[in-house]
Amino acid sequence: QVQLVESGGGLVQAGGSLRLSCAASRNIFSINAMAWYRQAPGKQRELVASITSGGSTNYADSVKGRFTISRDNAKNTVYLQMNSLKSEDTAVYYCKAVLVLSYYWGQGTRVTVSS
Repeated sequence: QVQLVESGGGLVQAGGSLRLSCAASRNIFSINAMAWYRQAPGKQRELVASITSGGSTNYADSVKGRFTISRDNAKNTVYLQMNSLKSEDTAVYYCKAVLVLSYYWGQGTRVTVSS
């Protein structure tokens, strides 16, 4: 089992930056992949970015060039650096840990981008 705790959300003006953190309760080196999802009001949850245990990354087209996912295995933490934020980035951001036969979600952190 993995407990995930997100932090770093908040209110930011359009064009600004935020860095989200996802702290895991166990060594993330052995976790197949870690990912960030987001859910805006009235919309389905969508994948924002993911990173595998080998370091391969994947991004939604809407955030490519603006967001960067990274992991610090020593700290059991995954980050999402968000730059050039837009109002459409407003959502609750969730961290997900994907294991071989299971997956776990964090409780989410809210990001609000004011225009």
